[in-house]
Amino acid sequence: MKKHNKLVHDKIPNIIKTYNKLVRNKIPNIIKADGVKCKTHVATNDEYRMRLPIKLKEEVNEFMQNVCVEEIADILEIIEAIAKVERISLNEIKQKKLEKRKTHGSFTKHIVLEWTEEK
Repeated sequence: MKKHNKLVHDKIPNIIKTYNKLVRNKIPNIIKADGVKCKTHVATNDEYRMRLPIKLKEEVNEFMQNVCVEEIADILEIIEAIAKVERISLNEIKQKKLEKRKTHGSFTKHIVLEWTEEK
């Protein structure tokens, strides 16, 4: 009788994906509900302040790949979080936007600056 070697599989190691990024509050629970383990920590105020602009850049990049209302909403969410951390009210932002519109205009005329010539 010939013996067959049974292929014994040790537990295949889990794949760990490293993100190390700021996420929305409910994301860890959503991940866990899918049966996936995750590790998180609560950022200190300084770390949070440092990570917000990085998150803004991430969301703007996603918007550039997929122009849609969801990506605009993500950008606005981050801008509101930055404003809160910096103690800037949304009314202040709107007021500054109006002031800048008066002095520099808006983007409604679709003007593209091609070049300038220095003297």
